[in-house]
Amino acid sequence: MKRCAFLSMASLEQFVCYDELLYAPLQRYGWQTEVVDWRDHSIDWNQFDAVIIRSCWDYQHDPEQFLTVLDTIEHSTARLENPLNVVRWNLSKTYLRELEAKGIPIVPTAWLHGLELTALPTLFTRWQTDEIIIKPTVSANADDTFRLTPTALEQQFPHLQTLFHERDCMAQPFIPSIVTEGEFSLFFFGNEYSHTILKTPKSGDFRVQEEHGGHLQSVEPEAVLRELSRAALAAIPAPTLYARVDWVRTENGFALMELELIEPSLYFNRDATAAERFARVLNSRFRN
Repeated sequence: MKRCAFLSMASLEQFVCYDELLYAPLQRYGWQTEVVDWRDHSIDWNQFDAVIIRSCWDYQHDPEQFLTVLDTIEHSTARLENPLNVVRWNLSKTYLRELEAKGIPIVPTAWLHGLELTALPTLFTRWQTDEIIIKPTVSANADDTFRLTPTALEQQFPHLQTLFHERDCMAQPFIPSIVTEGEFSLFFFGNEYSHTILKTPKSGDFRVQEEHGGHLQSVEPEAVLRELSRAALAAIPAPTLYARVDWVRTENGFALMELELIEPSLYFNRDATAAERFARVLNSRFRN
């Protein structure tokens, strides 16, 4: 029986995780699965045939150490999924600039290093918006993400300046459809489309994650979403086991929010065949 490690974090107590739905399908394909803490330096990665990055939802607090661990895994006999060069490319959201240059529509973005109060107010005028979003370029779980009006920006600026001091961050106009319609996530395993969900925030919030009260529903994506997603996937520097492509509707059409290739929740609970599909694709990739 082949051995597979799911790279996770020490405790998922504050999170919602569906990776256990993979255990039975993987077992049917001859895989024994074990969940391991990515911070556990005692692990011999050579004992595994594959190491799959799954619920490492604290990596953003120590991204360099995370990459060091992945480098160790990649230099073992285990196969790392997704591979290290993809993780390095996807770690900072600056990859969105590369996708935009290739014609993929993204939410308008200002790339910043630290924050200056004199520069930020001009963004409201530039984008003709009443609210902006500020967040780190390396982030997960909506950590350190702020939705700000001009007044809120002025009031919170001392805290923001301290938080983002000497730190790469990004600003975007707030897209109203995130709360009125939601965010679309399309899932691909290998080159195969799997399923789509629509994530909507709870009343009074803008964060769509379940941990923040977000609601999930399965939907059939519009044809243009599949086409745009495949165009985004074509820009990835190497083949991947899994990918999640997040979109939001704007007045100019759909815009890419994120291309998640490191540790996205894959929401196996929302599609009865998704876990089986994932296991089949993994098994197929391992034979190649």
